[in-house]
Amino acid sequence: MSVMGLFFIFIFTVAILWLARQGVMESPWLEEGEVAHYRRAAGAEPPPATKVALAIFLAVAGCLFSLLAAAFFMRGDAPDWQMPPIPGVLWFNTFLLAASSVALQAALVAARRADVERVKTALLIGAATAGFFLIGQMWAWRELIELKFFASSNAANAFFYLLTGVHALHLVGGLVALARTTDKVRNATRITKELTTSVELCAIYWHFLLFVWLLMFAMLIGWADGFGVICRRLLS
Repeated sequence: MSVMGLFFIFIFTVAILWLARQGVMESPWLEEGEVAHYRRAAGAEPPPATKVALAIFLAVAGCLFSLLAAAFFMRGDAPDWQMPPIPGVLWFNTFLLAASSVALQAALVAARRADVERVKTALLIGAATAGFFLIGQMWAWRELIELKFFASSNAANAFFYLLTGVHALHLVGGLVALARTTDKVRNATRITKELTTSVELCAIYWHFLLFVWLLMFAMLIGWADGFGVICRRLLS
């Protein structure tokens, strides 16, 4: 079995175990008598549907990025593979995305403490730094295009645009959800359980995007070449 096959199994195993731990596999409508009374008394509640949906989406997105990584390493073994120069702005972009993830975590901590003003500030900082990250990614594309490193010129160029583009699309989707959450908090006078859940989901998604970007960035600058050699040997 290949490394990526094991990785897929790992992702879905973690997702299933998490869902089971959240009580998704239970059937409370079929429980009667003392069991049902015990569960109501214990205050056990099923996880929010949004949290379950996010867990499933992250599992699927993780598989997508792992497939792209596998294709990147396998294609990189070809003699015509030549990576384009890495724009220096990507280092600053990495700092921006890390700052955005930290801001979302700070917003979650503030939400759990019912501090409305700090939640608003942290969400705005997170959204702003994420927006600047996207601008920085477009700036990196502009630099490569000006240097005539087009996607059609080389497979390595195409993979650079593909990996960064797919990641940027996921971040744009996250910004839409973050904007809706920020609007709810802006009009709120107190932090409710629903708002806390929304902030938590945004924070989890941002941590996922940061983790994926760090792995992709390591691939693009060549820090993951050793792992790529192992993958190519096992996948061939």
